[in-house]
Amino acid sequence: MKFEKPPLTFDQQANLLLARGLVTEKSVLIARLEVVNYYRLSAYLYPFRESDDRLREGTTLDSIWRLYVFDRQLRLLTTDAIERVEVSVRTQLAYHLAHEHGTFAYLDPNKMPGLTSADHKKWIDELEIEMKRSTEPFISHFFHKYGDVHSMPPIWMIAEIMSFGKTLTFFKGVDRKVRQTVSRVFSVSDEVLLSWLIALNGVRNVCAHHGRLWNRELGYRPKIPRERKYPQWHKPVPIARDRVFGVLTILRYMLRVAAPTSKWDTRFRSLISRYPEVPLRPMGFPDNWDSSPLWKTG
Repeated sequence: MKFEKPPLTFDQQANLLLARGLVTEKSVLIARLEVVNYYRLSAYLYPFRESDDRLREGTTLDSIWRLYVFDRQLRLLTTDAIERVEVSVRTQLAYHLAHEHGTFAYLDPNKMPGLTSADHKKWIDELEIEMKRSTEPFISHFFHKYGDVHSMPPIWMIAEIMSFGKTLTFFKGVDRKVRQTVSRVFSVSDEVLLSWLIALNGVRNVCAHHGRLWNRELGYRPKIPRERKYPQWHKPVPIARDRVFGVLTILRYMLRVAAPTSKWDTRFRSLISRYPEVPLRPMGFPDNWDSSPLWKTG
């Protein structure tokens, strides 16, 4: 079927939303639509729609806008936590690979058995591109002093300019001993930590592209540690894998290692308290989420 819908003016977009029952002044709505795309805003209207596409009676632009702002601030908080976790994992990987196999071990496909030779070459090629784009002084200093012998810097330098995606490949590539050593820092198995990193990378990409976190179903579901060894992940609050609550719980848990003095938990609770009207269930929060040992303060 050919798409033949014409583009709507801001005035026409406003008329459409008003006709569907959105309560607001038209001029205010147009001003919002001029700075936030109609389809971006529509994502926050969706839960308030009736079966005939009309909005529930009493749905106001102010309530929708507060939900939108809450989600934007949630993305900022989530991005902050992911950054701290990423830096910590990257640091541990670089440290343990270097001490186990040498300063430039990452360049040797034999020291990265988790990658095929083709994947390893692709990873190195992409790291080289990132390195050449980098404006970090330590990179230029290294090549000024050692460039006559080395075409790539030591692992602890290249790690500092890796993207999260490259860090994920790094974790997949190192041998099992290094992976397990890094995973023990966070008191989980390497299989669990790998699944967490995959999920965090996906959520980070959502945040980087300003996507919606509130009521999003995760495309990749991280593993939850087994109940027998890790009962705090199951009782009295089972941590769900399919919504953002699971990722936020993982971040809360990992930050105790990655940033033990961080006030992230306090800032997260403050965000929730500032928007009491925002329902938490669509994010996977059970009613008793605060009873989880993983969310206990202190």
